Amino acid sequence: MLRRTTTISDIDSPAGLAELLDHHDYLADEGLTTAAYLALKMGRPLFLEGEAGVGKTELAKTLAAILGAPLIRLQCHEGLDAAQAMYDWDFPRQLLHLRAAEAAGAADVAALEGEIYDRRFLIARPLLRALETQPSVLLVDEIDRADDEFEAFLLEVLSDFTISVPEIGTISAPTPPVVVLTSNRTREVHDALKRRCLYHWLEHPDLDREVAIVRRRLPGCAERLAADVARAAGRMRAAGLIKPPGVAETLDWAEALLTLGAAELDPALAAATLGALLKHREDQETVRAGGLLHADGGRD
Repeated sequence: MLRRTTTISDIDSPAGLAELLDHHDYLADEGLTTAAYLALKMGRPLFLEGEAGVGKTELAKTLAAILGAPLIRLQCHEGLDAAQAMYDWDFPRQLLHLRAAEAAGAADVAALEGEIYDRRFLIARPLLRALETQPSVLLVDEIDRADDEFEAFLLEVLSDFTISVPEIGTISAPTPPVVVLTSNRTREVHDALKRRCLYHWLEHPDLDREVAIVRRRLPGCAERLAADVARAAGRMRAAGLIKPPGVAETLDWAEALLTLGAAELDPALAAATLGALLKHREDQETVRAGGLLHADGGRD
């Protein structure tokens, strides 16, 4: 029987990692398992790029579950700066400490200044938490949404897994965290950061794998319904939609249909539940007009 958690040294091959991923209901292809295995063994960040919903974030969550490690997530966005990602000082607590010291008659100003910049007043943001937590999985999610300046800062941190706090000193990770970076490719990430990582592009799964994913995540879903939903989702990805559905949306749609008692893809029921799959009105109109909701892709 597979253990609930393991260590990196226990994973002896990409096939062994694939088995562990499968045990945690993540069905990965050979390319992804090989890239993830090498990242674990070489101690390199894994840079995953691909359309939204193909399983990039889910891989980081699954690796954390396999290793029995906390998942520490840094969600990137425009304007993200080093303080938000690294650390900050707890000014209210520092102020309370100063007032308490003054009330107690503290006279040594130098000692008091040293006290307020003690580690206990430092708020660890995701990057610092990941360095101080052993073991940990650091997920830098949607790095393509951050600014160029943050990319440069992140590259420096990932180069030696240390953070310098002027008032305290350098904080280093005894063992570097497992790092997964994701990008939906809304913009190109600089080559300097990619060179620091192992890179893998995630495609949407093929039909058989997507059916297997649906049935694994939704055990009550009949094979006919899972196949119909996966085929329809595949046709929509090829239809030039604004936001093609990912695997996550396929699962939501299948669950909605299953909740309504569907055993196969009925066009009327599919149309009624389309909001679980497509989140743009224009995409829904394109799908309805193109007859893509039929199980065989045909029309009435």
